[in-house]
Amino acid sequence: MADYSFERESRTPFSETYAIDVDGATVGRVDIHFTSSGVVHATLCVPADFDEADIEDLIGEVDERLVLTADPYRDDFRVTVWRGEHAGLFSEESAEEEGDTNGAGPHG
Repeated sequence: MADYSFERESRTPFSETYAIDVDGATVGRVDIHFTSSGVVHATLCVPADFDEADIEDLIGEVDERLVLTADPYRDDFRVTVWRGEHAGLFSEESAEEEGDTNGAGPHG
């Protein structure tokens, strides 16, 4: 199993977003949403080369280290997994800083 670390990127009263790193390199991200009904929903984005066992291991790490520490009494943890490649970071602010007037473009 890989040695995952999680770096929080954002937090609201009901959600959190984390970059997922292995050996200092970002390999994915997870968005976690806590509901008042006790169900926790997550969207997990992983590299295309992650197999089923890798995904299950990572879901277990997310559940144990991020979800259960925030909501130890959750009723269910539902995870939607996207497997693919990083296409870039799109941001209006970054585009404006570079003089791009179209509003958004790939950065990263």
